[in-house]
Amino acid sequence: MGRVEGKVAFITGAARGQGRSHALFLAREGARIVATDVGGGQVEHVEYPTSSEDDLQETVRLVREAGGEIVAGYADVRDRDAIDAVVAQGLEAFGFIDVVVANAGVFTWGAAPNLSREGWQTVIDINLNGTWNAVQSVLPSMIARGKGGSIMMTASQIATRGQSNAVAYAASKAGIVGMMRALAAELARENIRVNTIHPSTVYTEMILNEPVYKVFRPDLENPGLAEMEAELRPFHMLDVPALDVEDISHAVVYLASDESRYVTSMKFAIDAGSTQKLG
Repeated sequence: MGRVEGKVAFITGAARGQGRSHALFLAREGARIVATDVGGGQVEHVEYPTSSEDDLQETVRLVREAGGEIVAGYADVRDRDAIDAVVAQGLEAFGFIDVVVANAGVFTWGAAPNLSREGWQTVIDINLNGTWNAVQSVLPSMIARGKGGSIMMTASQIATRGQSNAVAYAASKAGIVGMMRALAAELARENIRVNTIHPSTVYTEMILNEPVYKVFRPDLENPGLAEMEAELRPFHMLDVPALDVEDISHAVVYLASDESRYVTSMKFAIDAGSTQKLG
């Protein structure tokens, strides 16, 4: 307990999955939380169900149930004004933000010749531009405070090794790595650390749905979780098909804490050996 006591963390994509887990882990270790996620219905051009307003409210309930403090607001990370409004709400409530977890992201798939313009643009806008919006929105107040900070961005194993039928996702996540490297160099003089986190496949709503099962087993009429897991397991050195959200949240707490005070410009692979096995 208390590894991030006194810190304030801004988390995008906090309504469910990894983002919700990060909020809970950080709150349990003493951080106050500023949370945001999209509200108002399904994100267009994404085939699996995206989060709802109720999902974000459940994150708020769980953080408070765990004894944490949280403010939350709905914002599509593509909408800079909406992100700025949530950041302003957090600054008003807590006075500062010294941790950013730019976690919001979506996944689309398809062979490159057939990928729609809208599918490409949606992934680039949410994953890459949305990450930038979240980071830049917080930076002025973080720099002005003069006490450093920690910025982390959710990338992917696919940013390192690539993946067929996922060109938009791979491009967006690789772009995040470039953004991280540049920001780490620029912000080091402000004692602001910047890193990326590279999970393998994680058990979240992004993959636990019928459209994604079909991506892995298009030859089957009604594939399920077991069929997808059989395809995922060979990706890893360790004998697992996918990771749990908690596995990623442990890294988030470490990077938010002073334990990692000299860690910057690093790609943290939490991937059961996938990138080393496959390239």
